[in-house]
Amino acid sequence: MHPLVDGQPMACVSAITLQRVLPDTIVVVRPDQHDLIAQLAARGIQTITLAATKNPASAADGMGLSIAMGIAATQEAKGWLITLADMPFIKPATIARVLAALQNGNAIAAPVYQGRRGHPVGFSAVFGEALRALSGDQGARSLLAKHATEIALIDCDDPGILADVDSPKDLPTGTFRP
Repeated sequence: MHPLVDGQPMACVSAITLQRVLPDTIVVVRPDQHDLIAQLAARGIQTITLAATKNPASAADGMGLSIAMGIAATQEAKGWLITLADMPFIKPATIARVLAALQNGNAIAAPVYQGRRGHPVGFSAVFGEALRALSGDQGARSLLAKHATEIALIDCDDPGILADVDSPKDLPTGTFRP
């Protein structure tokens, strides 16, 4: 968990950016992330821990389980934006455009920068059952592949949709401010 600004974890910065567009943001976290949970709670962001599952060993089941748990906790929603904790450079305007695409009736929506699809990805309620069934480290990739023709691609001028920070070398020099 690499700090970006004033000691804030990257996941916290990502969640705060999402919360600017979606005040009812929910973040799925590992049970050992006590500091992150506290920082998110201090900002009014709800968390769900993977330990809440029937099988605590499933906390290692990857992004698919995280998505499934988030969807199960909000199953009455009209749709969901799936965002990644290690992508803190997405602009709020891009998130808003993906959300608007869902609200305008698209089944799936995703931003595109210079011909490459990125995050966040929005899913309408039609995909609730399929999202709740996810597990493993591939997230919703198989669902996106199966429904590729249903994805509304939203051109944007936001390289942050592709900026996945897996190590400190992936961070730009200087101070990042969301």
